[in-house]
Amino acid sequence: MTFIQAGFFNEVLTQFQQTSTLEWIGVSTAFICIYLAAKEHILNWPVSIISASVYAIVYYQFKLYGDSVLQLYFVFTAVYGWYYWIKRKQHHDKPIVSLSLREWGIVIMAISLLTTILSLFLDHFTNTDVPYVDGFCTAMSFVAQFLMTRKVLQNWVLWIIVDICYVPLLLFKGLASTAVLYVVLVVLATIGYIDWKKTWKAASTI
Repeated sequence: MTFIQAGFFNEVLTQFQQTSTLEWIGVSTAFICIYLAAKEHILNWPVSIISASVYAIVYYQFKLYGDSVLQLYFVFTAVYGWYYWIKRKQHHDKPIVSLSLREWGIVIMAISLLTTILSLFLDHFTNTDVPYVDGFCTAMSFVAQFLMTRKVLQNWVLWIIVDICYVPLLLFKGLASTAVLYVVLVVLATIGYIDWKKTWKAASTI
């Protein structure tokens, strides 16, 4: 192991040792939330409310302002998603839908526009040292969460991409425990996509 590698792992270990109780609560509830979402279990929404509330505080403490505000949006969408999933189940609608090529274009445009607006705002009006990365991750998470509330299959594709991007960002900000969580979330999001696609295909053949 090189000196640089040893220094990196020592830094990560130190971050783990310094993980606050609040961050551990956020890590555990976020893991449970995504697992339940991948299984299409409606209880993912109330757990999401707890996780998002905790991380709103954690991210603000570490000057990830875009992600802090994003957590408040997650709380709102969790309430909406909870209601929407119950409503669709009651009406026996097809539980999962898939984006058309045109809708994909709208999603990409929305992410690009939100990234630009958020990044410029964070760069000019806050003291964050990662305005553009924070802006991009916040924008993509914003759109992915909305797609999840509507049970759109491709929400998982966006989550896989953004979760990968979060790992180095969180390590840079000293949130090693949450960074490891996001590595796990990449795996869960992949499983979620596979499971949802099977359900979507099965429903499409009926």
